[in-house]
Amino acid sequence: MKRKLFNEKRTGHVRVERETKPQYTVVYKVNRSDELLEFLLKKCNTSRNNVKTLLTRRQVLVNGSVVTQYNFPLAKDDEVKLAKAPVNGGATLKREGVKAPRVEMPKIIYEDDDFIAVDKPVGLLSVESDKESDSAFSRVLAYLRQKDKTARPYVLHRIDKETSGVLLFAKNIKLHSMLRLRWNESVTLREYYAVAEGTFENKTDTLIDVLSENKNNLVYVSFGSTGQRAVTHYEVIAENAAYSLLRVKIDTGRKNQIRVQLKHRNHAIVGDDKYGAATNPLDRLGLHASALEFVHPVTKEVITIRASVPQAFRALF
Repeated sequence: MKRKLFNEKRTGHVRVERETKPQYTVVYKVNRSDELLEFLLKKCNTSRNNVKTLLTRRQVLVNGSVVTQYNFPLAKDDEVKLAKAPVNGGATLKREGVKAPRVEMPKIIYEDDDFIAVDKPVGLLSVESDKESDSAFSRVLAYLRQKDKTARPYVLHRIDKETSGVLLFAKNIKLHSMLRLRWNESVTLREYYAVAEGTFENKTDTLIDVLSENKNNLVYVSFGSTGQRAVTHYEVIAENAAYSLLRVKIDTGRKNQIRVQLKHRNHAIVGDDKYGAATNPLDRLGLHASALEFVHPVTKEVITIRASVPQAFRALF
């Protein structure tokens, strides 16, 4: 839930304070499907009643969202955190009577009984981080629970906070497991649009590199034997003297892949402060996830989901 900061003041009989970041006692990574209460009993050296108390007191978070449901379903790669104190969404209220601020749901671009996809806006995390709890996951969770108190989204992939576009969630754990097990084989298209600095000598090309990550969480092209292979295809759609608009397709989903491979060739994506872009004509990172296509693991139907390219990208040309 989007956090709103308040200076301490009095509003009627309700005192509102600046929200403090929750502190966690432990973080667990889920390795296989389970129910939340049973998972915590296996991980925590304590009684069933104590675990239930943690849940009831809002001290358990899954992917950054508070969960109180004992049988909340967990999937592989979920992150479970235990907070030192009860966690409330929005501002911390000393007395009841003030509603939490309304959180805007990202635009839904696809939904059926099995999947939901949103056009994630720039500045919103896919899943919470240590620094921020607001995320697309938490907003989709709240949306699904308006209809079904037991529903939850299952994370299939992620896109960078600074990137907009298609973000897909499964609605049930079986499909999540089936897709995650064969994600690269099931996904037939991952398309992006990028605005990059400069003009390209080769108007179409395939970039193949080995990527590594340093202790500062920066990804770079590595020339050693360790790292992850990254494959990126691009085509120049439009250009002017300063910038190029690219349609990009990736075969691999490495962290910051497109940003790092283009920067390595002196064509940083505009607005990319992290990797040293010199310009920011869009007042945002010039990267948008425009399409995701995959094969339904049960019906074998090919599902294509698209998010319109931001008008500002084309307007620059």
